[in-house]
Amino acid sequence: MAADFDLAGRVVVVTGGLGQLGAAFANALIAAGARVAVVDVSDDRSRAKIPLASDERLKLYAGDVTSKDSLRGVLARIEADWETPSGLINNAAIDAPPGAPAEENGPFEDYPDASLDKMLDVNVKGVIFCCQVFGGAMAKAGRGSIANISSIYGVLSPDQGLYQYRRDRGENFYKPVGYSVTKSALMNLTRYLAVYWGKAGVRVNTLTFAGVFANQEPAFLEPYTRKVPLGRMAEPDDYEGPVVFLMSDASRYMTGSNVVIDGGFTAM
Repeated sequence: MAADFDLAGRVVVVTGGLGQLGAAFANALIAAGARVAVVDVSDDRSRAKIPLASDERLKLYAGDVTSKDSLRGVLARIEADWETPSGLINNAAIDAPPGAPAEENGPFEDYPDASLDKMLDVNVKGVIFCCQVFGGAMAKAGRGSIANISSIYGVLSPDQGLYQYRRDRGENFYKPVGYSVTKSALMNLTRYLAVYWGKAGVRVNTLTFAGVFANQEPAFLEPYTRKVPLGRMAEPDDYEGPVVFLMSDASRYMTGSNVVIDGGFTAM
């Protein structure tokens, strides 16, 4: 059974690989034997939010997921360094952070056009472009696995009550619509590509994650964790196993699925 999870010799692309989750995924994949191509807007390793393994099986590539030309250049470099990838983790994404300008986190009726455009460009078009470039190369090679990283906020509406504490202190704050819409879009992109590439040997699945602990304010943490049956936010390593599973032969008969790892949040 352990052999099914062995990624020895495989090349896996992780977009947004310098972020909190991306770096954790890269380290977990290396530990399982993979060669990992981290793709981020910068190739500055010092930007990684979690230390990246110092390993000959890790390479960093500067690439822009919103540019197919940039991604084609990254693919060419990966193929020159190693070979055509056999795995892709579409992890790169943006959200409106808690400290974003007031208009970005304001009422739905006032959500800025520019914010929506940027969110669609990175979170939807960026994933489509990566699938076209890296997934297309995998389909030509006749094998591969893609994991699209979604969110509980792509399955459920954000509970605006979790942010009442900010309104109580005078902020006009609401969790904005852009992130939810874009993460929901990935669900059907997964299903579309699972059918489209099934006979080409490329599997495509969605991983739906809950929030990750990042020293959030107690006023948010306390009501949030009350909604989680396991009683806490996720840590990055809670998501490493599912990523390795989907990149491995242990999931070889799995495609078009949505795997929810959320501590039970969506069961409430």
